[in-house]
Amino acid sequence: MSDQGSDSVKKITSFNGRVSKDGSGQFPAQKGRYHLYVSSGCPFAHRTMITRTLKGLEDIITMDITHWYIHENGWFFDETVDTCTKDTVNGFKFLREAYEQTNANYSGKITVPVLYDKVNKVIVNNESAEIMEILNSEFNEFCSTQEQKDLNLYSKEHEETANELLSWITPNIITGPYRVGFATSQENYDKASDSLYENLDRLEKHLSKSRYLTGNSFTHADIKLFVALVRFDLAFYTIFKCNFKRIADYPNIWGYLRDLYQTPSFGDTVNADHIRKMYFLSDRKQKPTNILPRGPVVDFSGKHGREALASA
Repeated sequence: MSDQGSDSVKKITSFNGRVSKDGSGQFPAQKGRYHLYVSSGCPFAHRTMITRTLKGLEDIITMDITHWYIHENGWFFDETVDTCTKDTVNGFKFLREAYEQTNANYSGKITVPVLYDKVNKVIVNNESAEIMEILNSEFNEFCSTQEQKDLNLYSKEHEETANELLSWITPNIITGPYRVGFATSQENYDKASDSLYENLDRLEKHLSKSRYLTGNSFTHADIKLFVALVRFDLAFYTIFKCNFKRIADYPNIWGYLRDLYQTPSFGDTVNADHIRKMYFLSDRKQKPTNILPRGPVVDFSGKHGREALASA
């Protein structure tokens, strides 16, 4: 684990602490001890929001939601904005303060999500994939229902397949739109765009035979893909110039996305307003005019017919 909360001069760029269900180590699993700092606009924070809700941990792990705007000083809190909150733990204005409280020598980016220990007043972890694993396995004794306790997003049965799929989905579809949007030459744009759409075609074919990525039940891989896909037509298509095709133009991917959206804990945690505003209005080079487009209107509520694949 990183040297958290010390006076060490060592520079650190991330926090990778682990909560333990057996009570060992610095961070034992306890009801009410831990807190999530998230942004509804950020896809990486969204991963942990879904996992927390799927596991029924809303009353076990508290949560604050930052403003959707990325300030020059990073994420900040403003409870006057719809669905945003103040920092209910420390009263900080900026999330940066939690990082500095944990380690004054922190030199990495100020990112969400953050899993925070309210007892020791330090950040436990700021890596979304690791926080997902912690929420999946270390708080089962506190889950609201037996079904939520039994839910394992990292089951051995599917893990090898999930990781193999993520090996090409992550660089090409989950982060691929950013390479398209941040391309600084036509050549780089064309290369990134070709890679994105070639892999969307590959995903379309894969989902023609399987309800979820690994079969008839969803895993952590589906959560990671979902948070990217749900932002595609809402924002990536326009702001990142990923406009060769929409997700709605892929019958199987579009059905898959609506299927997950209509699953409790997925669509319930989507804030389309925050997503669109974060991407279009935050202070970045791509949008110097700070104009929020009127559309598109994306309806995720239509019938998807994906149940048939589960019984095929």
